[in-house]
Amino acid sequence: MKKLNLFFLFFVFIALTSCRTDDTIIPMEVVEGLNPVEKNTIKGFYVLNEGNMGSNKCTLDFFDYTKGTYFRNIYSEINPNVLKELGDVGNDIKIYGSKMYIVVNVSNTIEVLEAKTAKHIKSIYLQNCRYMTFKDGKAYASSYAGPVDINPLAPKGKVAEIDTLSLTIQRTATVGYQPEEMEIVGNQLFVANSGGYMVPNYDKTVSVIDLNTFTEKKKIDVAINLHRLKKDNYGDLYVSSRGDYYNVPSNLYLVDAATGTIKKDFHIAVSEMTIVNDKLYYYGNEFNYNTHAYVKTFGIIDVKTEQVISNRIIDKEYEDIIKTPYGIAVNPITEDIYMTDARNYVSMGFVYCFDKNGHFKWKTEGGNIPAHFAFLYN
Repeated sequence: MKKLNLFFLFFVFIALTSCRTDDTIIPMEVVEGLNPVEKNTIKGFYVLNEGNMGSNKCTLDFFDYTKGTYFRNIYSEINPNVLKELGDVGNDIKIYGSKMYIVVNVSNTIEVLEAKTAKHIKSIYLQNCRYMTFKDGKAYASSYAGPVDINPLAPKGKVAEIDTLSLTIQRTATVGYQPEEMEIVGNQLFVANSGGYMVPNYDKTVSVIDLNTFTEKKKIDVAINLHRLKKDNYGDLYVSSRGDYYNVPSNLYLVDAATGTIKKDFHIAVSEMTIVNDKLYYYGNEFNYNTHAYVKTFGIIDVKTEQVISNRIIDKEYEDIIKTPYGIAVNPITEDIYMTDARNYVSMGFVYCFDKNGHFKWKTEGGNIPAHFAFLYN
């Protein structure tokens, strides 16, 4: 466990003695005294801060379980020669094997790092890239395949297959409009299509790609403006719809991956969700243009019974304190719950930790719009 700290100290030393003179670089900050986690097979977790669009403020944090120490903005210190740092809008972060993949949406790159050290390896260009998933040594990344632009003539999106050894794009498959999250079940890749640039004519489908031929074999009609997509251990997919922000509300659907049948409509707003130990944790922060107001919701679904078993995740006091819930993760061993607060999207946000019963443990300031988590295992 101490080895990880040595990695960080080594690269921080290199950074501090480098020739970088750009005064706009945000220095690393260290927050100590947070609760450590003992006897854990997980070393810690990374937090990807999106950064407000156009501000080039995507940053990376790390929480070390061994010491209860939070390292804020580690990327610039560890990679002093990457002058533009991570770039504009960090949209996803995943660890697969020994590498970490960070999707930087508006900068059109997937940044590949060493998972243990956060040392930069390579940048992969992919226009308007969104989310990633993995299988059998391949990475799959969704892409809007066009510029950031609300445009009824926007092109269909695509999924790129990336070899995780050579870190090169090998195949691409055309899907629906503005594809978002993906999951792999068996030998099929499921892609949630939003059509967000086609407003008010949103897409409403999940594309199904055969991984052998890497072509779209069919589409499943679900609902407009799809976003999140998570699989359980029982052959089902949980798919969220953002609605139209006016009269069609956000919703969550349960889809049978084998048949494409919609098994259930939960009638709940879901902005983000994660499935851990057969429980789906979700929150909603739904905005409506008719009322110009946000409505927050929280809950847990038992994916075995497919029933909502709780309408809260954390203590009610903190449901009110967290102004803009924006990210969620659950430690699969301790079941500690992590939530972020993007606040007003301009100020620095917060990262909160709660125990498995939703009781507050600690909080710390993160970066600008803390959003996405990736656990680092021993």
